[in-house]
Amino acid sequence: MDATISPGLYPLRRCKTLHLVRHAQGVHNVAGEIDHAAYSSEEYFDAHLTPLGWQQVDHLRHHVHETGLSKKVDLVIVSPLLRTMQTAVGVFGGEGYKDGIEVPPLMVANAGQSDRPEISSLNCPPFVAVELCREHLGVHPCDRRRSINEYRSLFPAIDFSLIENDDDVLWKADTREKNEEVAARGMKFLSWLWTRKEKEIAIVTHSGFLYHTLSAFGSDCHPSVKDEICKHFTNCELRSVVIIDRSMMGSDPATTNYPGKIPSGLDLPSDVADEKLPDEGKAN
Repeated sequence: MDATISPGLYPLRRCKTLHLVRHAQGVHNVAGEIDHAAYSSEEYFDAHLTPLGWQQVDHLRHHVHETGLSKKVDLVIVSPLLRTMQTAVGVFGGEGYKDGIEVPPLMVANAGQSDRPEISSLNCPPFVAVELCREHLGVHPCDRRRSINEYRSLFPAIDFSLIENDDDVLWKADTREKNEEVAARGMKFLSWLWTRKEKEIAIVTHSGFLYHTLSAFGSDCHPSVKDEICKHFTNCELRSVVIIDRSMMGSDPATTNYPGKIPSGLDLPSDVADEKLPDEGKAN
């Protein structure tokens, strides 16, 4: 077998499982399919989900609960734009409130023209907004975010503490981020993930960000695996991958490894014992 595509073996503590999700259909997607110039229209500033987009959210929510994925996710990371946060809380949010328990909602009722009831933060993983996983920056108003203070009022239980500026200082009206710059930002984002303790993370983000970031991977795999990793995401598609820390960036101790018994004397496997103790008989 070709060594470049042979199976690999890595310590579990050097791996994280990422559940990558592209946001559901937004109003800008519909308009852009008809006329690409719509992406440059202020009408679609910080685009919200369409009614069809919310149906896609409901279907994905059913899937993650049916497969048990909803109980495995330790953390939800979301791009701080309306359509991604609506998708994230709709898919991975809590089921509802119980008597005597008061927690802030993940999303208030009707946020972003959603015509949706309040979404609970009860019995769900924490949600953290991260700017590194935003869509292509610049030119397209649909990719410009609102102020963080406005988002906090709409999504009270999402943690925005990692975002330094209330206003969007990253988006430029006259400069569109280059593809290679998006890819570099994606690699920076993946490196940041190794600073997190969580091992199973859902990331709700954007098609362009995912495509350009993932295109850096898969060259050491079978071509069909490369194609599977790097193809464009459809709206509300979920794709699960394992990321491996080959550079020893992570420093978490192994949590499932166990050192075995503490021997009172030598505890060597038979082949090693044969080499070290040739005159004391064969070990079993």
